[in-house]
Amino acid sequence: MDSDIVEPVNLGSSELVTINQLVDIVERVAGVKLRRHYNLDAPKGVRGRNSDNTLIRKYLNWEPSIRLEDGIEKTYRWIFDQITVRFSSLNQMQKPAPRRQVVAE
Repeated sequence: MDSDIVEPVNLGSSELVTINQLVDIVERVAGVKLRRHYNLDAPKGVRGRNSDNTLIRKYLNWEPSIRLEDGIEKTYRWIFDQITVRFSSLNQMQKPAPRRQVVAE
């Protein structure tokens, strides 16, 4: 996508999500269950986060159409595949050559 935009614009999901909801999504995508620890004495921050896509909508009449969970899942699968391929290659390189049996005549 080409444009003459020179200022930063947000590009992300406009879905409002809390940190707990984000952790829920990551757990589902990764197939894990994480133990959560909360510091209830810490200052309270914002209740949730989302991307304000006002500028990209204004400048390009466009905004992301992929749900946050779908984007996280696609990204997670890509990273997982890359790591799997890399470790598979490393394991192949590190395996010792099979021993040959020498038969004396």
